[in-house]
Amino acid sequence: MKEPEFRHIELGDVSSTNAECMTWARAGDEGRVWITATRQTGGRGRRGRIWISEPGNLYASLLLIDPAPWESMASLPLAVTLAVYDAISALLPGDPGRLRIKWPNDVLIEGCKTAGILIEAEQLNDGRRAVVIGCGINVGHKPEAGLYPATCLADQGSSATPQELFARLVVSMDKALADWDQGRGLSGMRDAWISRAEGIGKPVTVNLPDRQIHGLFEGIDGEGRLMLALPDGERQLIAAGDVFFA
Repeated sequence: MKEPEFRHIELGDVSSTNAECMTWARAGDEGRVWITATRQTGGRGRRGRIWISEPGNLYASLLLIDPAPWESMASLPLAVTLAVYDAISALLPGDPGRLRIKWPNDVLIEGCKTAGILIEAEQLNDGRRAVVIGCGINVGHKPEAGLYPATCLADQGSSATPQELFARLVVSMDKALADWDQGRGLSGMRDAWISRAEGIGKPVTVNLPDRQIHGLFEGIDGEGRLMLALPDGERQLIAAGDVFFA
């Protein structure tokens, strides 16, 4: 099999691997470069939350330049989450069914968060668009506090190192991006995502910036939005929010 055509920059302590990627993009980098770090001093999750980033876990960000037309980018998180899922699955012993995806882009083991993804984009001064895919995966330890219960691969019986997991992630991300094909391969990826998803058909609570809503998680639409069946019979499509299972 052909090796993925990515460069890799390995760093020690950084503020955040996503921020490092954006710095490279602004300096004119052509993309397809992974940046990993031993530790992040300013790791971030969605909505600016702190991502605990001590040594022993995987902190990796991939810089892409103009990876797809902008109207296709809404579905990119589906492909990325499947790549992270596949990388973890290859190194997780035991029942594969205990590994699930939580909308929009977390990966759970037995209901506990083990990976999070943060995708950021910026229009550069030269007209190009930089897209950074940040992946934080709990390998050797987990945070003790957060919105959701957390776990790590070591607690789940895996002896994988961050380096081994990263090698898997590079391959699975290359495949997922090729299958996604700038959004053209979305239909098949959506089916794969749904088959691995936690909570479909069950009641959920979704926290939005301005309110909280309840309903049945029906699945995702063609753009990756959560389809929520409301008690009054209406359906609401949600592009971003925090989901809690009943």
